[in-house]
Amino acid sequence: MVNSNSIQNLPSSERPRERLLALTPRALSSAELVAILLGSGLKGRSSIEVARDLLSSVQGSLKELARRPLPTMTNVKGIGQARAITVQAALELGRRMAHENRKNNIQINHPRDIARLYSPIMEDLPVEEFRIATVDTQHRVLSDVLITRGILNSSLAHPREVFRYAIAENAFAIILVHNHPSGDPSPSQSDINMTDQMRRAGDIIGIPVLDHIIIGRERFISLAELGIFK
Repeated sequence: MVNSNSIQNLPSSERPRERLLALTPRALSSAELVAILLGSGLKGRSSIEVARDLLSSVQGSLKELARRPLPTMTNVKGIGQARAITVQAALELGRRMAHENRKNNIQINHPRDIARLYSPIMEDLPVEEFRIATVDTQHRVLSDVLITRGILNSSLAHPREVFRYAIAENAFAIILVHNHPSGDPSPSQSDINMTDQMRRAGDIIGIPVLDHIIIGRERFISLAELGIFK
Protein backbone atom coordinates (compact mmCIF):
# COMPACT_ATOMS: atom_id res chain seq x y z
CA MET A 1 0.00 0.00 0.00
CA VAL A 2 1.37 3.40 -0.97
CA ASN A 3 1.77 5.90 1.82
CA SER A 4 -0.12 8.98 0.68
CA ASN A 5 1.87 11.10 3.12
CA SER A 6 5.26 10.02 1.79
CA ILE A 7 7.75 12.68 0.72
CA GLN A 8 8.04 10.77 -2.55
CA ASN A 9 4.45 11.72 -3.41
CA LEU A 10 5.29 15.41 -3.26
CA PRO A 11 6.33 17.25 -6.44
CA SER A 12 10.13 17.32 -6.66
CA SER A 13 10.04 21.11 -6.21
CA GLU A 14 8.52 20.60 -2.75
CA ARG A 15 10.83 17.85 -1.45
CA PRO A 16 13.36 19.16 1.11
CA ARG A 17 16.45 17.60 -0.45
CA GLU A 18 15.55 18.71 -3.94
CA ARG A 19 14.73 22.21 -2.69
CA LEU A 20 18.09 22.43 -0.95
CA LEU A 21 19.87 21.36 -4.15
CA ALA A 22 17.91 23.79 -6.30
CA LEU A 23 18.10 26.71 -3.88
CA THR A 24 20.27 26.90 -0.74
CA PRO A 25 19.90 25.59 2.83
CA ARG A 26 18.83 29.09 3.89
CA ALA A 27 15.78 28.85 1.65
CA LEU A 28 14.38 25.92 3.63
CA SER A 29 12.22 26.14 6.73
CA SER A 30 13.47 24.69 10.01
CA ALA A 31 11.01 21.82 9.60
CA GLU A 32 12.40 21.00 6.16
CA LEU A 33 15.98 21.02 7.46
CA VAL A 34 15.04 18.76 10.37
CA ALA A 35 13.19 16.47 7.93
CA ILE A 36 16.43 16.04 5.98
CA LEU A 37 18.17 15.01 9.21
CA LEU A 38 15.41 12.49 9.98
CA GLY A 39 15.70 10.95 6.54
CA SER A 40 12.25 9.37 6.47
CA GLY A 41 8.92 9.51 8.22
CA LEU A 42 6.78 6.68 9.54
CA LYS A 43 3.64 4.96 8.38
CA GLY A 44 1.04 7.60 7.70
CA ARG A 45 3.34 10.56 8.36
CA SER A 46 6.07 12.09 6.24
CA SER A 47 9.44 13.19 7.61
CA ILE A 48 8.29 16.83 7.32
CA GLU A 49 5.25 16.11 9.50
CA VAL A 50 7.41 14.32 12.09
CA ALA A 51 9.83 17.25 12.01
CA ARG A 52 6.94 19.68 12.55
CA ASP A 53 5.76 17.59 15.51
CA LEU A 54 9.25 17.73 17.02
CA LEU A 55 9.46 21.50 16.58
CA SER A 56 5.92 21.96 17.91
CA SER A 57 6.99 20.20 21.12
CA VAL A 58 9.37 23.14 21.74
CA GLN A 59 7.05 25.87 20.37
CA GLY A 60 9.20 26.06 17.23
CA SER A 61 12.31 27.16 19.11
CA LEU A 62 15.62 25.64 18.02
CA LYS A 63 17.23 27.04 21.17
CA GLU A 64 14.68 25.20 23.30
CA LEU A 65 15.24 22.03 21.25
CA ALA A 66 18.98 22.32 21.93
CA ARG A 67 18.22 22.40 25.68
CA ARG A 68 16.19 19.21 25.60
CA PRO A 69 17.86 16.01 26.81
CA LEU A 70 17.79 13.14 24.35
CA PRO A 71 15.05 11.10 26.14
CA THR A 72 12.69 14.07 25.86
CA MET A 73 13.05 14.16 22.08
CA THR A 74 12.15 10.48 21.83
CA ASN A 75 8.76 11.22 23.38
CA VAL A 76 7.74 12.58 19.97
CA LYS A 77 6.24 9.85 17.80
CA GLY A 78 8.64 8.98 14.99
CA ILE A 79 11.75 10.18 16.86
CA GLY A 80 13.78 7.22 18.03
CA GLN A 81 17.14 7.33 19.73
CA ALA A 82 19.12 7.31 16.48
CA ARG A 83 17.16 10.24 15.05
CA ALA A 84 17.37 12.19 18.33
CA ILE A 85 21.15 11.69 18.30
CA THR A 86 21.33 12.97 14.71
CA VAL A 87 19.36 16.11 15.61
CA GLN A 88 21.47 16.73 18.73
CA ALA A 89 24.67 16.32 16.71
CA ALA A 90 23.47 18.88 14.15
CA LEU A 91 22.57 21.37 16.88
CA GLU A 92 25.96 20.90 18.52
CA LEU A 93 27.71 21.57 15.19
CA GLY A 94 25.74 24.80 14.95
CA ARG A 95 26.87 25.79 18.44
CA ARG A 96 30.49 25.05 17.61
CA MET A 97 30.40 26.98 14.33
CA ALA A 98 28.98 30.02 16.12
CA HIS A 99 31.67 29.75 18.77
CA GLU A 100 34.44 29.29 16.19
CA ASN A 101 33.36 32.36 14.24
CA ARG A 102 33.33 34.50 17.37
CA LYS A 103 36.60 33.17 18.78
CA ASN A 104 38.92 34.09 15.92
CA ASN A 105 41.15 37.01 17.00
CA ILE A 106 38.70 38.26 19.60
CA GLN A 107 40.17 40.69 22.09
CA ILE A 108 38.75 40.72 25.61
CA ASN A 109 38.15 44.28 26.82
CA HIS A 110 35.07 43.64 28.96
CA PRO A 111 33.30 40.68 30.59
CA ARG A 112 30.55 40.93 27.98
CA ASP A 113 33.12 40.01 25.31
CA ILE A 114 33.57 36.63 26.97
CA ALA A 115 29.81 36.28 27.46
CA ARG A 116 29.23 36.91 23.75
CA LEU A 117 31.79 34.26 22.93
CA TYR A 118 30.51 31.56 25.26
CA SER A 119 26.77 32.13 25.62
CA PRO A 120 25.89 30.55 22.24
CA ILE A 121 27.51 27.25 23.21
CA MET A 122 26.78 27.16 26.94
CA GLU A 123 23.54 28.90 27.90
CA ASP A 124 21.31 26.06 26.67
CA LEU A 125 23.29 23.11 28.02
CA PRO A 126 21.40 20.70 30.31
CA VAL A 127 24.57 20.04 32.36
CA GLU A 128 27.38 22.17 33.75
CA GLU A 129 30.53 22.72 31.73
CA PHE A 130 33.69 24.33 33.03
CA ARG A 131 35.97 25.94 30.43
CA ILE A 132 38.93 28.26 30.33
CA ALA A 133 39.82 30.88 27.76
CA THR A 134 43.57 31.36 27.49
CA VAL A 135 44.70 34.84 26.42
CA ASP A 136 47.93 36.51 25.34
CA THR A 137 49.48 39.75 26.59
CA GLN A 138 47.00 41.77 24.49
CA HIS A 139 44.10 39.80 26.01
CA ARG A 140 43.39 38.12 22.68
CA VAL A 141 41.89 34.65 22.95
CA LEU A 142 44.42 31.93 22.18
CA SER A 143 42.29 28.89 22.89
CA ASP A 144 39.12 27.57 24.45
CA VAL A 145 39.58 24.49 26.63
CA LEU A 146 36.81 22.28 28.00
CA ILE A 147 38.00 21.11 31.44
CA THR A 148 35.00 19.22 32.84
CA ARG A 149 31.42 18.44 31.86
CA GLY A 150 28.45 17.17 33.79
CA ILE A 151 30.05 17.02 37.25
CA LEU A 152 27.52 17.24 40.07
CA ASN A 153 27.97 17.77 43.82
CA SER A 154 31.71 18.24 43.60
CA SER A 155 34.28 20.84 42.70
CA LEU A 156 34.00 21.77 39.03
CA ALA A 157 37.72 21.53 38.40
CA HIS A 158 41.10 21.24 40.07
CA PRO A 159 43.86 23.82 39.52
CA ARG A 160 46.12 21.00 38.33
CA GLU A 161 44.00 20.37 35.21
CA VAL A 162 43.32 24.05 34.57
CA PHE A 163 46.91 25.24 34.68
CA ARG A 164 48.29 22.21 32.89
CA TYR A 165 46.36 23.37 29.82
CA ALA A 166 47.23 27.03 30.42
CA ILE A 167 50.94 26.23 30.52
CA ALA A 168 50.67 24.03 27.41
CA GLU A 169 49.01 26.90 25.55
CA ASN A 170 51.72 29.34 26.70
CA ALA A 171 48.98 31.55 28.12
CA PHE A 172 49.69 34.94 29.61
CA ALA A 173 46.47 34.73 31.64
CA ILE A 174 43.20 32.79 31.76
CA ILE A 175 39.50 33.48 32.20
CA LEU A 176 37.29 30.90 33.90
CA VAL A 177 33.88 30.20 32.37
CA HIS A 178 31.09 27.89 33.44
CA ASN A 179 27.33 27.69 33.04
CA HIS A 180 24.38 27.18 35.36
CA PRO A 181 21.81 24.91 33.67
CA SER A 182 19.10 26.43 35.88
CA GLY A 183 19.51 29.63 33.88
CA ASP A 184 20.33 31.71 36.97
CA PRO A 185 24.00 32.82 36.85
CA SER A 186 24.14 33.91 40.50
CA PRO A 187 27.36 32.50 42.03
CA SER A 188 27.14 29.91 44.78
CA GLN A 189 29.55 29.85 47.68
CA SER A 190 31.19 26.88 45.98
CA ASP A 191 31.73 29.01 42.85
CA ILE A 192 33.33 31.76 44.94
CA ASN A 193 35.56 29.30 46.83
CA MET A 194 36.70 27.63 43.62
CA THR A 195 37.48 31.02 42.05
CA ASP A 196 39.62 31.98 45.02
CA GLN A 197 41.45 28.65 44.82
CA MET A 198 42.18 29.16 41.11
CA ARG A 199 43.34 32.73 41.67
CA ARG A 200 45.77 31.71 44.37
CA ALA A 201 47.14 28.91 42.19
CA GLY A 202 47.51 31.32 39.26
CA ASP A 203 49.41 33.81 41.41
CA ILE A 204 51.87 31.09 42.40
CA ILE A 205 52.35 29.79 38.86
CA GLY A 206 52.50 33.25 37.27
CA ILE A 207 49.41 32.89 35.08
CA PRO A 208 46.78 35.24 36.55
CA VAL A 209 43.05 34.53 36.52
CA LEU A 210 41.46 37.66 35.06
CA ASP A 211 37.81 36.82 35.69
CA HIS A 212 35.27 34.07 36.25
CA ILE A 213 32.20 34.37 34.02
CA ILE A 214 29.06 32.41 34.90
CA ILE A 215 26.71 31.92 31.96
CA GLY A 216 22.96 31.80 32.59
CA ARG A 217 20.06 31.90 30.19
CA GLU A 218 20.38 35.14 28.22
CA ARG A 219 22.43 36.73 31.01
CA PHE A 220 25.75 36.34 32.73
CA ILE A 221 27.64 37.39 35.85
CA SER A 222 31.28 38.46 36.14
CA LEU A 223 32.80 37.68 39.51
CA ALA A 224 35.40 40.39 38.90
CA GLU A 225 32.61 42.95 38.49
CA LEU A 226 31.03 41.69 41.71
CA GLY A 227 34.23 42.57 43.53
CA ILE A 228 35.19 38.97 44.29
CA PHE A 229 38.66 39.64 42.86
CA LYS A 230 39.48 42.53 45.21
